[in-house]
Amino acid sequence: MAVATTADIEEQAARKLERYRRVTYRSFMFAAVGFVLPGLYGLEEAYTDGDAPVPVVVAAVAGLAVLAWYYARLVRAGLEGTTSRRDAVGSGAVAGALSLMLLTSPWFSVIPVFWVSAVVLSPMGRRRIAALCAGTGAYCGAVGTVAAERLYPDGDAPWYAIFPVLFALYTAISGFVVFVNRYQRRMWELHQEAYAARDALARLAVTEERLRFSRDLHDLLGHSLSLIAVKSELAKRTVRDDPDRAGAEMADVQHAAREALREVRAAVRGYRAVELDAELAGVRAVLEAAGVRCEIGRPPDGLPPEVGSVLAWVIREGATNVIKHSEARNCAISLVVYGGPARGGVPYGDSVVLEMRNDGVRGAEAAGGSGLTGLAERVAVLGGEITAGRHGRDGFLLRAAVPLPPAHERGGGTDAGQALTAGRPA
Repeated sequence: MAVATTADIEEQAARKLERYRRVTYRSFMFAAVGFVLPGLYGLEEAYTDGDAPVPVVVAAVAGLAVLAWYYARLVRAGLEGTTSRRDAVGSGAVAGALSLMLLTSPWFSVIPVFWVSAVVLSPMGRRRIAALCAGTGAYCGAVGTVAAERLYPDGDAPWYAIFPVLFALYTAISGFVVFVNRYQRRMWELHQEAYAARDALARLAVTEERLRFSRDLHDLLGHSLSLIAVKSELAKRTVRDDPDRAGAEMADVQHAAREALREVRAAVRGYRAVELDAELAGVRAVLEAAGVRCEIGRPPDGLPPEVGSVLAWVIREGATNVIKHSEARNCAISLVVYGGPARGGVPYGDSVVLEMRNDGVRGAEAAGGSGLTGLAERVAVLGGEITAGRHGRDGFLLRAAVPLPPAHERGGGTDAGQALTAGRPA
């Protein structure tokens, strides 16, 4: 039976991280429309007014294309946590040249602002960011002051009154855009840190389990193997002089070996045994690690061990399916004991019913599989049955019903019709 391994959880976490990276990158690229479209509109306006001849228009269009290419490279480098001085300088030169088109149309004022928003995605300190914003404001303020006198010759404001206003305005706008982009980049970094922390926790859990297994193995076999070694050495020394004693020592060796084998088998059975409470706690931890909000009802008391073990296997396989075959955000697990005749539309009599519901089912995936087939065989041994299939628009429902022995055979039980489904949010 397949179980959710650390590799499965890591694979799903990696898929989510890559999906968020693509969304973040595309959002930045969509923002590039904010300087391409105004630039094209400004070119059309300048060409119509006769302020930009055809060679200038062609050069400006080529400059916009080159700046968009640089913008994509700067965004990609910023998300990867690297920096390219050559791209920053080259894109700055192109943005500075295109900013001169402010002399023909005010729409080109967005060019330097978007250049700054891309450059600051690379790692840099606050002083450097402030210097970039101030430098952009100063350059745009100077070009804008000249453009204002050229485009609006009838204005009464002198240049020394226009420049401070434009400088403050461009600097403030650059600072705001930088803040938004840096904030979005920080969200991406937090996702990366969460992924790294989850990976570290998973590896730590594996390491701790290995240490626990090695301690158990040492405790089980250390004494027995030492006893076997001592007894064997003693038998070897006395086999010629005292064959009877050597035979007794070898009998002790045989007994110690069988006892060690019995202890190892008992330990292996303990490792393989699946307990309902432990499995519920483990499934909650696994689903939470995979980013799934989990609600688990309190398990009923007094379930027979064989019934609890089968239900634990069902829960394990259900959690595996949630991780492997869905993009679930929520999962609910309920355990309900129904005593007496069926009622309330529930087609089960004296039985315990397990239901696992999750959302985020992808496409029209089949409910069947080797895992569920093996579960059906396990449940059928106790006279129960399993149903699994789509539930609602994007949900999936796994239901297992296992009959319970009479109350006098299991030493008590729950009251008739008692439903223990109080959910405890994760």
